[in-house]
Amino acid sequence: MMNESMNLILVGRAKRQRRFIVVTSLLAIIAFALCCAMLMLGNTIYPVQDVLHVLAGEQVKGASFAIGTIRLPRMVAGIFSGFAFGIAGTVFQTMLRNPLANPNVIGITAGSSAAAVFCIIVLHASNMFVSIASVIGGLVTVAVIFLLSKGSSFSIGRLILIGIGIQAIFNAIISYLLLIGQHQDIPTAMVWLSGSLNGAKMVNLYPMILTVLILAPVIILLGKRLEMLELGEQAATSLGINTDRTRLVLIVSSVLLIALATATTGPIAFVAFLSGPIAKRLVGAGFSNIIPAGLVGVVLVLASDLIGQFAFAARYPVGVITGILGAPYLIYLLIRMNQRGEL
Repeated sequence: MMNESMNLILVGRAKRQRRFIVVTSLLAIIAFALCCAMLMLGNTIYPVQDVLHVLAGEQVKGASFAIGTIRLPRMVAGIFSGFAFGIAGTVFQTMLRNPLANPNVIGITAGSSAAAVFCIIVLHASNMFVSIASVIGGLVTVAVIFLLSKGSSFSIGRLILIGIGIQAIFNAIISYLLLIGQHQDIPTAMVWLSGSLNGAKMVNLYPMILTVLILAPVIILLGKRLEMLELGEQAATSLGINTDRTRLVLIVSSVLLIALATATTGPIAFVAFLSGPIAKRLVGAGFSNIIPAGLVGVVLVLASDLIGQFAFAARYPVGVITGILGAPYLIYLLIRMNQRGEL
């Protein structure tokens, strides 16, 4: 009997593992196909061989500028920002055991955005200074939210409500800054706030790329501990997890990812919110969905950018398209949680 039970467990685990590998591989293939489309499509459609020549460093008339200077940085910005938003969002949702507990909804992105807009409109700061301010704004916002939500005992519902309130405050600050800003600064701030890959330059992407390359593996390595935190404080502690240290590393890493991605591309709406639930539905239970969530984020950003560029008569920033996709799901989720008495 025991051997039969063990065999069933092993068979079930093997099925879940195959599903994880298949889903992750398919997401990677879709992301690769979208990358190819990003490089090939535009006002001029270039064949694959021209793209490969440009990527190899060769000079191709017309294609070298369009692909190397415009399309390649845009694609790289979409890949790394999508991956950063995707894994950071799923970390917060898993750790706090609530799909609403993501950086967009609880005010972290708004804190980074307010700091960045202040630097753009009031200080007329450089891109590097805007990035630094965005990171600091995100970290300070997280600290304030967690301090205010502790009270006599920590409450996830209280944290979400406080985060929504702080988000409203920061949005009001952003609106005020736009009202008092000089005319030449407002277009820059508005394009940035909408979440856009337009005008991406490789030299400005390096801080975000390095941050993702350093911190994403840290979060992935802590994937098992993150799943244990989802079981609750007592269960995680009984399994030998230092919950405070693990939570601190995950929060700081996720906030840094969100802040750098936000500083680089602007707050691309709902990517952090949608990536985790989509990945969880595709992968199922039994394996960490951090990598699939990151790949879902990449697919959402790249696909939405292509839709925004070519599906309509006018061209729209990527954040507008992701906002259209995410807003109905947020409303549905709020209604469902209210019916269950979770709000």
